[in-house]
Amino acid sequence: MRRCCQALGLPCLSKQGSAMAGARSPRFLLVFDFDETIVDENSDDSVQRGRALPAELRQSPRGGSYNEHMQRVLAFLGEQGVRPADFRAVYENIPLAPGVAELFQFLSKHRELFELVLISDANVFGVEAKLRAAGVRSLFRKVFSNPAGVDRRGFLTLGPYHSHKCLECPANMCKRKILSEYLAERAREDVEFQRVFYVGDGANDFCPSGMLRAADVAFPRKGYPMHRLIQESREKQPGAFQAAVVPWESGVEVARYLQELLRRKC
Repeated sequence: MRRCCQALGLPCLSKQGSAMAGARSPRFLLVFDFDETIVDENSDDSVQRGRALPAELRQSPRGGSYNEHMQRVLAFLGEQGVRPADFRAVYENIPLAPGVAELFQFLSKHRELFELVLISDANVFGVEAKLRAAGVRSLFRKVFSNPAGVDRRGFLTLGPYHSHKCLECPANMCKRKILSEYLAERAREDVEFQRVFYVGDGANDFCPSGMLRAADVAFPRKGYPMHRLIQESREKQPGAFQAAVVPWESGVEVARYLQELLRRKC
């Protein structure tokens, strides 16, 4: 905690108090989505941009599995000569969302306080490529995303993350299930988080944010589906959504909120 106070220009605790605080340093879990949260685009759209797709692949399926749709898109692009290195270059060049670089700079200074995980319905190949290109992969303890790899033909392939029974989420991924299992795993390792923060934008981020407690914080990107669904939930069932809600347009707003939290903790 002494480092925290010094970094923020605040007076430190006494030596005894500082030692006790250091032994009980708060641990926060910060969960990130990827598409339109860390990066400013949907990465599936990014890899298709400028590609001549057949009519049946130009539109997302209305009733079918989007994950299976992207499997077909990647297979078609592979047949057209698009190789993993080409995809990697696209992912690496997707722009970060506004203020996210500054948010990561803040988090890199407070690694001892924040544990970061990423849960994305994109794919692990693209997510890892972008995180490494941005120089922030080491900030994340775990990345949960749909498996992707290179087959014997040299094509980039995609699969579903898991199966689940949630009726609100796509068949290949329920982020709430992933988050609940992760929290249970860390609890078995004697890691209990004081608070959980969830930064997202999409409809599939609403499901996991619904399991947050009153002490936790949901950061929905302002004007995106997650934000709208939270607002609708609060109107229809006041009190059902327990977490505090802090909408954001720039990652700087998230960083400021977390900085103020550390100031109060100091």
